[in-house]
This record gives sequence, C-alpha cells and structure tokens, in this order.
Amino acid sequence: MEKLDLNSYKNQGQNTINHEGIISKISNGVLTVSLKGNINCEACNAKAACGVSESNSKEIEIETNNSSFQLNEQVEVILAKQLGLKAVFWAYVFPFVLVLVVLFVSSNFLKEWQAGLIALFVLAPYYFTLYVLKNLFKKTFKVSILKNNY
Repeated sequence: MEKLDLNSYKNQGQNTINHEGIISKISNGVLTVSLKGNINCEACNAKAACGVSESNSKEIEIETNNSSFQLNEQVEVILAKQLGLKAVFWAYVFPFVLVLVVLFVSSNFLKEWQAGLIALFVLAPYYFTLYVLKNLFKKTFKVSILKNNY
C-alpha cells in the first residue's frame, strides 16, 4: 500500500468507502487497523450486508511498504466502492444463490431433508475455495491507508 494525499480523496468521496481507524498492530510490513463506527455507513447501499457497519470496531490487515506509520496512530482506510460491492457479492450474494440453486436441483432427485443438507454442505467447499484463493483476493481488493492530520 502506498501513502496517498488525503485531499485528493476528499473530492472522490462518492466513489470510495472511507473508514477512520487506529493502528493497533504493526508487524513485518502489515498494519492491523481497528476501524471505528462510520457515519458514511448510513448512506451506503451495502450496509445491510456489510460486516463493518454492524459493530463498533472491526480489524483489517493492510500490507504496506511505508514505515512511517506508528502504533495507535489515527488513519483513514479507503476502498473503492466498486471493490466493496464485489466483496459483498463474493461473501454474501454468490453463496446465497449457490445454496438456492443446489437446493432446487437436488430437491428434484432427493428427499427434502437430504436436499437441504446438501445445500448447506455445499458452503464448506465454497468457503474453503475462498480461503485457498485469499492471496488472489488480497491482490484484487487493494486498500489504501492515509494518515489523518488532525
């Protein structure tokens, strides 16, 4: 990740998802940022499916080459809104559709309770596949971090 100019992102507020946070851990070029509750979540279309808007504090890991960040420093985490919607799709929408398709197809060949079990069990290989592909997702979902200067 790179250090970016905060003022350039203030003008792009409609295309980004911004969260304020505090750096809670630094290790080997990876920053762990504890995200605060965000007022921008109220206007977001994906807030019902997003895990960040539900609680007061979440943590996110951000890889960075910049060593100027310090522990307990206030920062702003920025993600392109399009990537946020992609994340919601892969975490919530696609698995839901997958369960429904497997349920409907398997209910034609099996008893109802067996079809239900198969539909639920199909999530295990799906989420395992996501886990195996986590490095690909890390490359796709690039998060920027900015120092707050107030």
